[in-house]
Amino acid sequence: MSDLTKLAKNLRKNSTDAERMLWTHLRAHRFHGLKFRRQQPVGRYIVDFICFQKDLIIELDGGQHAERKVADRQREAFLKARGFRILRIWNNELMNNLEGSLRAIEIACGIV
Repeated sequence: MSDLTKLAKNLRKNSTDAERMLWTHLRAHRFHGLKFRRQQPVGRYIVDFICFQKDLIIELDGGQHAERKVADRQREAFLKARGFRILRIWNNELMNNLEGSLRAIEIACGIV
């Protein structure tokens, strides 16, 4: 098992409240029959959620991302170069407006 795979497994075990909340809606094809994976390695990165059917990555951002803008831009460039679209949702937005966040995911998936 690679170091990245071990890290992804550990991240799944220790998910944030926001990640757990969103995962209850995305797991087991619950979200419009789409298959999502969580804490999935993609190249040298681990993404929070991914739907390969829609080439969509969902990243939940906490306060630390305000300080990591350069690293996040490099990461996004890497993922976009591989054909993925990235939807970023702030943790507090998800926790305070779950329905709006799910609607944004529907839009990104082309459901609405």
